[in-house]
Amino acid sequence: MKNTHLRIAIALFGVSAITFIACKKENSSSAGPAKASIFLTDHQTPIFDSVFIDIQKLEVKLEDSNSTNEGWIDLAIHPGVYNILRFRNGLDTLFASGTLPSNHLRKIRMTLGTQNSVVKNGQSFPLKIKDNDKQVVANLSDSNFDITGNQVFFWIDFDAGNSIFNDNSGQGNNNGYALKPHIKIFTNQKSGRIEGRVLPLASDPIIKAVNGSDTATAIPDDHDGEFKIVGLNAGTYSLIIDGQNGYLDTTISNIVVRKGEDTHLPLIILHQ
Repeated sequence: MKNTHLRIAIALFGVSAITFIACKKENSSSAGPAKASIFLTDHQTPIFDSVFIDIQKLEVKLEDSNSTNEGWIDLAIHPGVYNILRFRNGLDTLFASGTLPSNHLRKIRMTLGTQNSVVKNGQSFPLKIKDNDKQVVANLSDSNFDITGNQVFFWIDFDAGNSIFNDNSGQGNNNGYALKPHIKIFTNQKSGRIEGRVLPLASDPIIKAVNGSDTATAIPDDHDGEFKIVGLNAGTYSLIIDGQNGYLDTTISNIVVRKGEDTHLPLIILHQ
């Protein structure tokens, strides 16, 4: 199964470093700086060929009565436009890294630019940000980052599937699409994963892992049918495979997901 890290330098990792400090108080009396690495991945959408997100700024919220930097702190990043649909099936990109002061991290805030767009059936459309709200905020706690030595890691899942919707407001986007960003923060050590392979390739399946109200989507690789769903809470899941092109749907029940583990499924064959 693929586990490739596409390396793209962006200072967003600085967030992780501060997160480490917030958590480090539980692991050591040291209050020194820590190195951080933050990865970007994507919760898939089967609707679009590409989803380009313009990320311009990242800030962290610190809460430390002994810190002169209490409040929101701007992190140095390399802004740019990212096709987040590239980061699927366990693929991610090193999104940011840095060394941060010894403070308690509580939140991250990402600011988007205006160069957002989607590609559907080979045609590109601009993507309007709903209500022009270009900022998305997420909470951080010791439950959603990993610590190894003096380093901290966590993953940002930019949920394309739940961030893009039809816009019937008539406020200028002829394509009818709008963006209201949703992100999820998770850690490999404190979440689980489901991976497997679906054949034949012609079935073009859409896969959903469902546990109560929690749903995650995967689209298998075009070349080998492999898929991997990451950032899952521990629990028992049903895997719903939606076959296309005349192939029948199927459901696999009672899939147990554990923290810090990959749940490997046997080969899944769809039939017409």
